[in-house]
Amino acid sequence: MLSKSEIINAPHFKQLLAEAETAAFTGWDFQWLENRMIQQDPPWDYPALVQRKIPQVTSLLDMGTGDGELLASLGPLPQDSHATEAYSPNQSLAVDRLANLGVKVHPIEDDSRLPFPAERFELVINRHESYDPLEVWRILKPNGMFITQQVSGLDNLELNQVLEDHPSLPFINWGLPNAAEELSRANFSIERVDQAALQTIFKDVGAVVYYLKAIPWQVEGFSIETHLDKLAILHNTIERNGYLMTTAHRFLIVARKKEVSP
Repeated sequence: MLSKSEIINAPHFKQLLAEAETAAFTGWDFQWLENRMIQQDPPWDYPALVQRKIPQVTSLLDMGTGDGELLASLGPLPQDSHATEAYSPNQSLAVDRLANLGVKVHPIEDDSRLPFPAERFELVINRHESYDPLEVWRILKPNGMFITQQVSGLDNLELNQVLEDHPSLPFINWGLPNAAEELSRANFSIERVDQAALQTIFKDVGAVVYYLKAIPWQVEGFSIETHLDKLAILHNTIERNGYLMTTAHRFLIVARKKEVSP
């Protein structure tokens, strides 16, 4: 660990860590990071894409709805609307938010085994949630549409480079080419693809800690205790430069189910 004299404004460093460690994180709410982590928006508008499609369908599934905030904002929704959520703390939040909108929330454990019969939905949407292409194909009606925005395995790689001696990057092969190929093999017709590298700015080390607490798979085994020395180095870098810049990676796929079985 750097000595106290080597840490720039050591009391502030300690305060930032303590604030981030005790800050609550519920649902998929990053409001605590407002003005502390600033990320560019993708050049496409995922909510607008979905909203334009909703009036054309009578059945909808939102995979990985989180606390339901995004889905609730897309209304008016079809009367036959459903959502899945695997993260137990979010399930009750989603039910509370979506019940009055007539959306049934289904707790799940496995994206490859969804609790729906074949050819159930006209539209399946998915933002930042895992999915099984064959299972999505199964539950879609013929000619049904799948709209997904995904996080690439290279997302904010700079954090791993700073905080890990040997970055593991378990999702490094997850990106637009592989995802599009998997959907094509599952008998989807790919109608649109897009991808973007987006500038992300962390303004203090506490923002980094809070982000990694919310996204624990970014840096395997991360905690303040296990990474304290590297966090001190990172803090010094931000104090000198005013920020840490990383790169977020997003991609978009709009696909339609072919009528022939895969």
